Amino acid sequence: MRVDIIGGMTSLDMPTLRNPAPVEAVGLGTEDAAVYAGWFACLAEPTRVRLLHQVASRPAGITIGELSDALGVGQPTVSHHVRKLADVGFVTVHKDGTSTVVVVNPSCCTGLPQAADVVMGVLTPRPCCPADLPDDVAVRAMTDDDWDAVGRIYGEGGAGALATEVPSRDTLDDRWLPGHRWVAEIDGAVVGWAALSPVSDRDCYRGVAENAVFVAEGMRGRGVGKALLRTQVVAADEAGLWTLQNSVLAENRASIALLHSAGFRTVGVRERIARIGGVWRDTVFLERRSDSVAGADGA
Repeated sequence: MRVDIIGGMTSLDMPTLRNPAPVEAVGLGTEDAAVYAGWFACLAEPTRVRLLHQVASRPAGITIGELSDALGVGQPTVSHHVRKLADVGFVTVHKDGTSTVVVVNPSCCTGLPQAADVVMGVLTPRPCCPADLPDDVAVRAMTDDDWDAVGRIYGEGGAGALATEVPSRDTLDDRWLPGHRWVAEIDGAVVGWAALSPVSDRDCYRGVAENAVFVAEGMRGRGVGKALLRTQVVAADEAGLWTLQNSVLAENRASIALLHSAGFRTVGVRERIARIGGVWRDTVFLERRSDSVAGADGA
């Protein structure tokens, strides 16, 4: 499996499955299943879906009258659908003078995508890491002797879909966190690397980092990216980093699945956030929260 994560965006070739073993499923609890069923049932009505879209597009709130005008539906019908959405927690309702104002519940914006991931089995319990690692891939800490290979592999990734120029060694050395730089070897040759970069120089975000993984051309389907990602997240947990994050091109489901296998969850979609080859692209924002967040408490 090949992973190219450039500036936080990921390009991952679809994996080739060879006699895949069944994954041991963690049962979805009855109570959670009932909650999710209620959410999906609530949205099994087109007018209600359109109404929720209108409300979500107006985070400050929208009145029943404005919703009626926008949808071309009578106010009694709008009020009926708003009550249904409020019953499951998608929206809240309050009075402003004589008007009834409908406001989206912010948790709905992330809860719905995560619910779909849970039901489809792509969101696994945390902490977790990719399993079934290849026997012939060895991951070790990066040294100064690896810079040439790292730059070459970075360039191979940059020549692909994301077309990113290779930063200088000094730039990468300044950007990457010490102690979180890894290379993967096969038969003694460097075939991939992984690194973490801080997302902010503010102390309150000292435990938050963006992950990057690159795999050399010709090494697809050999589990290099999987091995690097596992080492990366285990080391981050042990170091007290409480959040890893990444942005992935929205259509890149294989890459999203790989990150999910390491405990990342989908937070949301960022529209027209990346401009590649003159074309605006959407990305999916993911994060991995460590179950051990001692660093967040100052330890």
